[in-house]
Amino acid sequence: MEQVFQAPDCVWRQALLAATKGDLPHAPEGVISLGAVFRLALTVDEGRHASTKQAYPLRSNFFRSRVDAWIDRVSLARSAYETLRANANGENENAPKKRLQAIGAELKHAQEDLTAFFDECEACLIVGTYLASEHASCADYLVFALAHGLARSKICGKDLLEKRPGLCRWLSTISASCGTVKSAFGVDEAYLSSTLGSLEGGKDWCVEAPKPPAKPKKEQQKGKKKDKKDKKGGQSNFASLAALISVSAAQADDEPAADKKPAADKKPAGKEKPAGKEKPAAAAAGGAKAEEEEDPVKKAKKDRKKAEKEAKKAKMLAKKAKREAEEAAKKAKGASGGKSKKEKKAEEAAAKKRKQLEEEETTLRFLDSQPKGSKKKIDEVKIQSYSPRIVEHSWYAWWEKEGFFTANNKHTKGKTFTIVIPPPNVTGTLHLGHALTDSIEDTIVRWKRMSGYEALWVPGTDHAGIATQTVVEKKLMREKGLTRHDLGREKFLEEVHAFARDKKSTILNQIRRLGSSVDWTRERFTMDDDLQLAVKEAFCRMFDKGLIYRDARLVNWCCHLNTALSDIEVDHIDLPGRTMLSVPGHDDQVEFGCITSFAYPFEDGSGEIVVATTRIETMLGDTAVAVHPKDPRYTHLHGKFLKHPVNGRRIPIITDAILVDMEFGTGAVKITPAHDPNDFATGQRHNLEFINVFDDNGLLNGNGTGQFEGMKRFVARTKIVEFLQEKGLFRGKADNEMRLGLCSRSKDVIEPMLKPQWWVNCKEMGADAVNVVRNGELKIVPKDYEKTWFFWMENIRDWCISRQLWWGHRIPAFYVQVEGDEEGGIPGRNSEKKDRWVVGRTEEEAMANAKAKFPGKEIKLIQDEDVLDTWFSSGLFPFSSFKWPRETDDLKAFFPTQLLETGHDILFFWVARMVMMSRCLMGVLPFKEVFLHAMVRDAHGRKMSKSLGNVIDPLDVIRGITLEGLHKTLMGGNLDPKEVEKAKEGQTQDYPEGIEECGTDALRFALVAYTSQGRDVNLDVKRVVGYRHWCNKLFNALRYAMMNLGEAYVAPDEIRPQDLSLSCKWILSRLNQAIASTVKAMDEYQFTQATTAIYAFWQYDLCDVFIELVKPVMASGSDAEKKATRDTLWACLEVGLRLLHPFMPFLTEELWQRLPKNADYAKEFPSITIAPYPKCAEEFVDQSLVDRMAYSGVVVNKIRSLRATYGLVSNKQQPDVFLLCEPESKAKLDGLESYVATLSVSGSVRCVTDAKEIPEGCGVAPVDAAVVAYVVLTGLVDPEGEIKRLEMKLKECEAGRQKLEKRMSLPEYAKTPDKFKAEDNEKIANFKSEEANLAQAVDGFRAMLAKPKEQKQQQAEKGGKPEPKPSKEEAAPEPKAAESEEAPRPRAESSGFLKVGEKMVMKGDVKKKSTGFFSFTSQARTLVLTDAPRLLYMEGTETRGEFGRVLSCTMKSDSALVIKSDQKERIIETPEAKAWTEAIAKHYKL
Repeated sequence: MEQVFQAPDCVWRQALLAATKGDLPHAPEGVISLGAVFRLALTVDEGRHASTKQAYPLRSNFFRSRVDAWIDRVSLARSAYETLRANANGENENAPKKRLQAIGAELKHAQEDLTAFFDECEACLIVGTYLASEHASCADYLVFALAHGLARSKICGKDLLEKRPGLCRWLSTISASCGTVKSAFGVDEAYLSSTLGSLEGGKDWCVEAPKPPAKPKKEQQKGKKKDKKDKKGGQSNFASLAALISVSAAQADDEPAADKKPAADKKPAGKEKPAGKEKPAAAAAGGAKAEEEEDPVKKAKKDRKKAEKEAKKAKMLAKKAKREAEEAAKKAKGASGGKSKKEKKAEEAAAKKRKQLEEEETTLRFLDSQPKGSKKKIDEVKIQSYSPRIVEHSWYAWWEKEGFFTANNKHTKGKTFTIVIPPPNVTGTLHLGHALTDSIEDTIVRWKRMSGYEALWVPGTDHAGIATQTVVEKKLMREKGLTRHDLGREKFLEEVHAFARDKKSTILNQIRRLGSSVDWTRERFTMDDDLQLAVKEAFCRMFDKGLIYRDARLVNWCCHLNTALSDIEVDHIDLPGRTMLSVPGHDDQVEFGCITSFAYPFEDGSGEIVVATTRIETMLGDTAVAVHPKDPRYTHLHGKFLKHPVNGRRIPIITDAILVDMEFGTGAVKITPAHDPNDFATGQRHNLEFINVFDDNGLLNGNGTGQFEGMKRFVARTKIVEFLQEKGLFRGKADNEMRLGLCSRSKDVIEPMLKPQWWVNCKEMGADAVNVVRNGELKIVPKDYEKTWFFWMENIRDWCISRQLWWGHRIPAFYVQVEGDEEGGIPGRNSEKKDRWVVGRTEEEAMANAKAKFPGKEIKLIQDEDVLDTWFSSGLFPFSSFKWPRETDDLKAFFPTQLLETGHDILFFWVARMVMMSRCLMGVLPFKEVFLHAMVRDAHGRKMSKSLGNVIDPLDVIRGITLEGLHKTLMGGNLDPKEVEKAKEGQTQDYPEGIEECGTDALRFALVAYTSQGRDVNLDVKRVVGYRHWCNKLFNALRYAMMNLGEAYVAPDEIRPQDLSLSCKWILSRLNQAIASTVKAMDEYQFTQATTAIYAFWQYDLCDVFIELVKPVMASGSDAEKKATRDTLWACLEVGLRLLHPFMPFLTEELWQRLPKNADYAKEFPSITIAPYPKCAEEFVDQSLVDRMAYSGVVVNKIRSLRATYGLVSNKQQPDVFLLCEPESKAKLDGLESYVATLSVSGSVRCVTDAKEIPEGCGVAPVDAAVVAYVVLTGLVDPEGEIKRLEMKLKECEAGRQKLEKRMSLPEYAKTPDKFKAEDNEKIANFKSEEANLAQAVDGFRAMLAKPKEQKQQQAEKGGKPEPKPSKEEAAPEPKAAESEEAPRPRAESSGFLKVGEKMVMKGDVKKKSTGFFSFTSQARTLVLTDAPRLLYMEGTETRGEFGRVLSCTMKSDSALVIKSDQKERIIETPEAKAWTEAIAKHYKL
């Protein structure tokens, strides 16, 4: 957790430091009071330190004025409570009873004040996470230390916290980080131990509960169960206080008179009970017989408890009887064949689903029967709801056949956009990480193609040398029990090619299903002949330039796979100390994380020198011991020799200031140049001997290994220690933190090995790669990754490109064997001679080069057995894809490319190598920009791993899959049985019901929407399901539009703004604003902003507003109005679909094809794929109108909230609305009244400036300071109930104003900053305005009640008959009309907000909507922020539901916000929408 009190000038830190030095006045008995520290912090001059802006609470004026009173009240409550507790325990016998009664009253007043304090504290915390800023500060910890003790004691308890979720959340958040307080505050340890002890032990302000008098054993046993219940349930802590106060009051009232004798005098003599049988001391002190008399207070208390117990028992029995009766009724109903409503509803839903699936299957059979590649016959495909299987059927085959994705290298468009796909490995199938890459790239390519570019996206796959060979070897062993050596190189490569073809086919099918608009005529595989030719050409050219050379150097060697590895293929684990690990090829676990010390004896036997190592087995290859030249301990040993105890090798003592640290260990370091990177460099500096003691399998060879020859390296580790112990040279072991490298494929421990390999000199190419980024030739997005780029390229090392594999590009290098030369060495061994190597594109070329090098000699060529690193061929992909080195038309037209899009994890391993090799071989950059997307993790933030069961095939999300189906995907792979079971558990936990069918469009949109420019994407599949439902909404919107357009509709050639209504002008303005926002976001690769703009237009502007405004026009508008509205609706749909197409290609093509279009337009653009992307038409943008409509939306939301408050849930209930406006606000709403009426389901809406025009009996809702909404409720609500409700609200409002005025009248308030004074004055004005509106509403309802009585009285006075009742048609709607609706009426006490789980169903012309509202201000139901990225909605302190992972929070209007979670999207209506949006966005860094 980030803290803001790190600054040394923080006032809270100063106060704490002063406290620890004893500078506080009035510190009782040397104990530092937290309250005094808090006071001291508040007395520090606010202007003195910049950090006070962060340190002071948001409501600092409130805290400054109230904190003293608060602390005093805490002290008073504590003192009073201790006194009452002592009295209840039989202490303070001489205390006056009246004094105890007064103390009880004081305690009660203290409780009331503390309750008020908690109310105001809750108000501060309900919109802010912390007191002082958006982060935790000293203020939070100090206030927490005070409040925590109160909460744990009997002073303030659970009943207070239950109603204050903001305070609960704050207490929970701060308490969770108490472990960081000591280090964060940086103050005296003793101080923290004493003062912060209250956080755990209940010290300082905590008070223990009073101890009750001792009970007889029987009563103790009876009370055990009850005590357990009390502990578990936790009754209100104020209850115990009330009991103490009542006891004190009763004792005061029951005080004996002076003329009466004490009760003890009445005890008869001679009737004492034997020892051990006495009554409790309290009863004995009273002096009465237990059988005859009892304390009246205790008796009353006992009787009350007994009555409560009996009442509970009766209630429980009644519930039980009712439950049994209901169960019996159900059984009887079931026996008679009847079914409940729930069962009937479930059966109807199942039948409907079956029918829908049958219709879908029929449609799919029809589509399957059509010729592949033919255009879908839209007119013959009738579907009533969105079905991804039907919508996505046929389109891709048609696109591919028509050649919409095929780029023309002879085009005349004038601008080209080329991108190559990051070729996926043919080791398996694509996962969601690949789906993210393809979705982003296809979105960009489709957008560019529609924007007028000749767009080419080159597809391809990578042979993935070591990964593919490993998978095939495991497959061979599992299925046939064979190794590659059993088959031989040629047969094994045939197996690998067959495996690669199968996987490649699957991958290409997945790419098609994702809708990727790649050019299939240019599809490439890195083992194709053309690309093999490019690899050989690149190797030979770089060899001729001196960039590729042969040398024996240390490599990352995997003994299990017998090959060198690149750094990216090595995983590292950190070991804190001694750790036992399993290693492939070893039966027993091996010890790591310890350092072994041993001695080397001097050659002359005069002594020894002690060295240490974490790999004792490498001591067999030691060739020197190094010391620091300035180390005085070893100055006399410079130049001397040691004797190796195993092989007798002479080991020199050398000096090296670079390697040796005098302060570490003994200051002497053993040197093994052939098995350690640092020692290798030391060996080169000092020209030491390089001795390799391991063979390729990790066995000890015969190079000075003595008796250990042939042993496995880690077996030798223990044997060497035993040997040293026998020789008396072992000096001990100790724990040692270390980082251990493991092979990512086999999990074998990496062994640094000296091997002759082919290397690329990267120094100059790396420097060039740095320069092209610094000077702006190459742009990296996000820019943050430039630092990573510079770090890698400025510290780049030479690149080992040899791999000891069979699968891959065989290195075009040949070793020359000269006849008769017995010392020619063996290629691939340390005995080889570097000058014997020649290269050639063919063996003939190599032979010619060899003869030129060794003229006149009989020679023989042996080709290198090794293959090239996979990254070598991948680095050529941007130009080898166009058949380089040949000068093809494609190479001229499409190279260099414009963009590379990939994951940030291969920035160095692939991107950097493409840049270096293209600059070296082509002289230009391979691309102009690099966009790096985030890494995809699962919903829990874990890396995708098959062993965790979270690797999901995109097709399983698109088609849907059962849990059993997910389990089957784990079979047949390379996971061992234990990992399979672990993966199944993970799948069961995350997908208990499998994965619902989502479709390609929903998956793509979700993935792209996630792509903010960060490092990680925690993808929850449930969010994809949410976008699938949104696809259904779009489908239904077009169905509605088609019904209103009609079959004879003809699309317009143009639309003129002057011919349109305000609503049409507004929606076209919003459309063009969405276009501008989307294009700008796409230019900047801000895909989240692009999807948000498009989603907002379709969801909130078109569907939620404009389509609703279309309905009354279609019902009763003129022909001209209908024509203009239809044209506008058509334009929004047609342009909106083109705007959305790059993100959702299938759905937009399906809907676009169904829209009527002009013949010429349809002929020119037969598919939306090649239709032009929308451009912003500035003449249609009217920002003033947009602002006015947004303001009217605020009014609509307020009216809707008021309707919900009064339970007007039926669309048939359409009351009239009056808006009392200031002139400026009235001007904003002029002309928009009918829109407000439609959207708010009102009869009519009138804007008035005189309150006299408003009728009686209205519900009131202030929109802002300038507009108040009045909803006419005559005949719709109960006036008496509304008067009571409004009067209560009026009292609350007056109480709030008076409390604020009282605080403002305090002398200390003068010191409050002007900013907060202005805020308080504004609050006072708002309070008064609201009071006036409420009072007016109350008067209206009273007048409504009085009017019928007056009419009745007037009729009685006149002697006339009452007026006839109106007919049914004329009668006003009854309040009970709402009960006939499907949704339940909201509870009266819920302030109009629905219960958790309740729904408000609004019937429209097409569909039903379900809307839930949750209050921010109600203490019973509250939205609560948490530290985890989610929102909870709570009742008291109990969580009733949650939003899950909060993904975004945006304002829909001034009085409503939209919260998107991974599970749902919710519109929250609240006047504090802006404050909450900012708070949520800041807290979760959205």
